[in-house]
Amino acid sequence: MHGYEMIQEIAERSGGAWKPSPGSVYPTLQLLEDEGHIGSATEGGKKLFSLTEQGVQAAEEGPDAPWDQVGRGVDWESVNEIRQAGFGLMEAFGQVWKTGSPDQREKALAVVNEARKKLYLILADEG
Repeated sequence: MHGYEMIQEIAERSGGAWKPSPGSVYPTLQLLEDEGHIGSATEGGKKLFSLTEQGVQAAEEGPDAPWDQVGRGVDWESVNEIRQAGFGLMEAFGQVWKTGSPDQREKALAVVNEARKKLYLILADEG
């Protein structure tokens, strides 16, 4: 598969907990190719990668897949709730910032800063 497909596959296998960036995937693919663990071929304008015999052997001898460990014990429902809450907050803040008056922007910034402080106080058991 090509690099973008690998990024999507890792994200899917880890339940969304790990989505590597192209800036980390492509140099790693080049390193693996330089070391002889993978080979590549261009097909339809895309560079496709596959394991070499050496790569298969290294994979079999290596540790378990990292995505198997990443998702263990994770409450995915809570993770999704947290993501939705964070994205919702940023969407609302962005809307105020784009369309609000200077006074409304100042108030929105104060709300976000206050929320951040309150979250840290929760960790300090003072909130």
